[in-house]
Amino acid sequence: MTQDRDKAFILWFDEVSKGDVHLVGGKNANLGEMYQNLTRASHEASAGDAKAESPVFKGEQINVPYGFAVTAAAYAHFVKENGLDKKIREILEGLDTHNIKQLEEKGQKVRQVILEADFPTDLRQEIKLAFEELGKKLKLASADLDVAVRSSATAEDLPDASFAGQQESYLNVRGEYELLECIKKAFASLFTNRAMSYRVDQKFDHFDVKLSVAVQKMARSDRGASGVMFTLDTESGFKDMVLINASWGLGEFVVKGVVTPDEYKVFKPTLRKGFKAVISKRLGSKEKKLIYATEGTQATKELPVSDVDRHRFVLNNEQILKLAKWAVIIEDHYQRPMDIEWAFDGDRQELFIVQARPETVQARKSSTMLEEFSMIDKNGKILVTGAAVGAKIGQGKAHFIKDATQISEFKKGEVLVTEITDPDWEPIMKIASAIVTNSGGRTSHAAIVSRELGIPAVVGCGHATEAIKDGQEITVSCAEGELGKVYEGLLKFTVNRHDLTDFVPPKIDIKMIAADPELAFNHCALPNKGVGLARVEFVISNFIKIHPNALIDYEKLTDLEVKKQIDELTAGYPDKVQYYSDKFAYGVAQLCAAFYPYDVLLRFSDFKTNEYANLIGGKLYEPLEENPMLGWRGASRYYDPKFSEAFALEVKAAKKVREEMGLWNLSLMIPFCRTPEEGKKVVETIVSHGLTNRISREQLKKKKNGDLVEQYELWVMAEIPSNILQVDEFADIFDGFSIGSNDLTQLTLGLDRDGKAVAHIGNERSPAVRKLIQMLIPAAHAKDLKVGICGQGPSDFPDFGEFLVKEGIDSISINPDTVLKANLQIKEVEKNMGK
Repeated sequence: MTQDRDKAFILWFDEVSKGDVHLVGGKNANLGEMYQNLTRASHEASAGDAKAESPVFKGEQINVPYGFAVTAAAYAHFVKENGLDKKIREILEGLDTHNIKQLEEKGQKVRQVILEADFPTDLRQEIKLAFEELGKKLKLASADLDVAVRSSATAEDLPDASFAGQQESYLNVRGEYELLECIKKAFASLFTNRAMSYRVDQKFDHFDVKLSVAVQKMARSDRGASGVMFTLDTESGFKDMVLINASWGLGEFVVKGVVTPDEYKVFKPTLRKGFKAVISKRLGSKEKKLIYATEGTQATKELPVSDVDRHRFVLNNEQILKLAKWAVIIEDHYQRPMDIEWAFDGDRQELFIVQARPETVQARKSSTMLEEFSMIDKNGKILVTGAAVGAKIGQGKAHFIKDATQISEFKKGEVLVTEITDPDWEPIMKIASAIVTNSGGRTSHAAIVSRELGIPAVVGCGHATEAIKDGQEITVSCAEGELGKVYEGLLKFTVNRHDLTDFVPPKIDIKMIAADPELAFNHCALPNKGVGLARVEFVISNFIKIHPNALIDYEKLTDLEVKKQIDELTAGYPDKVQYYSDKFAYGVAQLCAAFYPYDVLLRFSDFKTNEYANLIGGKLYEPLEENPMLGWRGASRYYDPKFSEAFALEVKAAKKVREEMGLWNLSLMIPFCRTPEEGKKVVETIVSHGLTNRISREQLKKKKNGDLVEQYELWVMAEIPSNILQVDEFADIFDGFSIGSNDLTQLTLGLDRDGKAVAHIGNERSPAVRKLIQMLIPAAHAKDLKVGICGQGPSDFPDFGEFLVKEGIDSISINPDTVLKANLQIKEVEKNMGK
């Protein structure tokens, strides 16, 4: 049987598995592996054998469209019978893949020789019979059978080399003649310019690689949607996430980066526990889609997407969660991160998995070597922004490439600027210092290749080819979060490398001060014990951008300009209020997911009135105060009738993060609470908004950082002298204290920390501030409550860090850029103290 399989021209998906790469290539081997082990069909075939059912998601099996493989043996037979081996070797003699022009010429000649060859009669007949048999198995007449023809090389989809997009795929293929022509084109695509260049770089011999072809029933995503998903975060390598991209129509536009798709993130650990763990949803522009062509010679055609569809999410939460579960099932089966393509059949209203391969970029990275790129000058002129691919910085002269005819002009070290990066351009992509495109998303083929090459790319900029001049010197930064930036000029930046192989943390918890959710999945790789201060103001000002009351009062607003701005930002949200609580929740959820299971202490909003006024619609609701620093801020807003409804949205979001998404590591904190009476009012307000499951004192005594309990903690900022002078009363109301050293210093010393004239007096190491801290820590510990501190003081001033350690501080929270330094300094302090 083994010998027969080795020589077979046709093998069906239920006859091949992941061990058959040498017979049917990586793509077919994986399709067969999934079809045989993870689908409903495999479950039925095994008569209830549990191997087809997920041990985590009971009753859940994936859908894979059925089909067959035209094998590597069939390709070898085709080559041999046409005498192609000798012809191809002669053409490729002296090939230099770095000589772009020569590569183009030789590649074209090889492909032409293959396309002009004829199918041997026996092979043609077997393909014809298999196509007819597929129709019978699917109960479709041959005229109604539409298939996808996908190349599957024997060196493709390997654990350490993806070969993604190196060969071609053809969609909506109908009839015997068209099928045979597409199979021949797939054979020829083994010698595309990019495939030959990639094989040389990966040290594969051209003649050791054979091509198989997948013939697979099409999922009618042209009437639905499609996309790509990864079982990790493609930029940071964070492994507890499923990242899903989605756009309307056939999947080629997502894969090739023609469109900017929707992006969804799902947190795997709580998804496995049964929670609805969608932690982020971002609307893509989705300007166009690819559908079936019903006339003419082309199988597909491009159409514009309607405004309604552009401004709504492609997938609902139920579909997002189903795909995420399937991704986890596939990853669990393969025991490694995976890169998966999916399709939603609009006729059958069903989801399908159409490809899966090992993820090869992040999986190969060292988990103990940390590399940090940082811009020194962040005030440079920004020419354009887009989605950041990677976390590096590159720079050079911009070189605008319009099409393949110009690629031979590209020089090493230049920045490639284009509409989209065609896969054929891989030979120049690998010599570029950075890549900038108008179109595409973070899971497009261009993004995958950029990551594999280790080149920063900013994609989906919209108008990069207009904003950047050809030959202009530019700096491309992907080191500032998910928003990639292209700066004018060659700006200075740094690269720091840290080896964390033998790192042992200090006994005191070193936590982070976190604000930007998009940086969290990079920052969590640093040595840390969670987040001691999550500043939600960044989420409000950078992601929400609208005053909550303006959304609550949307229907009553008379300012048309404000309403227009709200409409633009809340596209995809018929309920404007839901926009606020969802965006708030997604921002917080990403912070919690990144640092899970360690505690993330969320400080409810602490904008001053002048800062709230700067939000869209904010001037309609905020009073003009002489000194906002001492005015209507923090706790005093939460129970005030003028803001309590807005505060309810924050509480609703926190409730969603904990109870719907299952992120029990979220703790809450009240800022600027002036009196115990005010603290009690805030607690009552939070309960009245539905967040009732508060931790008991007995549970609090037993709980350690990293323990996940269903009940939430409610802390208070110790930033006003009254918080410390009345520590016993505040301790009866709250579950912990976090010293806000900036406010505590200004209020102890009678300063306005925004006032330049007296700024030099402010010093958190002041004896007066130290005395207050010395009062707080033992008093709180006497009540079995913990005390942390947020601020740069312990990192900037070793003597202050030593003071805090001696006083028994429980945790120190530092900005991410100095957290490694703080760990080392505090370890040294502990060592000197004999701890």
